[in-house]
Amino acid sequence: MFGFIGNIGPWELMLILLVAVIVVGPGKLPDVARGMGKAMGEFKRATSGVRKEFDDIMKAEMNPTKSVVNKVPESEEYQVDIDALNEENPNDQQKDE
Repeated sequence: MFGFIGNIGPWELMLILLVAVIVVGPGKLPDVARGMGKAMGEFKRATSGVRKEFDDIMKAEMNPTKSVVNKVPESEEYQVDIDALNEENPNDQQKDE
């Protein structure tokens, strides 16, 4: 419950309550305690929303993604017959004559 404060014993707690009664007064102490309780509840709600968003983002980042599969087939080696190409496109032939 008081993990963020540390180890508070009964004597320390009574000293804190005594100081609170002296500073605030016995009549307003319940109102102050109620206000602090509401503030702590609101803080917990706000931090739990942020924590949930952070956890969701971290889970999305940690999930393994599908690996990309190379869908392009392996290129087959082939030889181009230059003479056959020249016969098909006679205008592209170089004129050495």
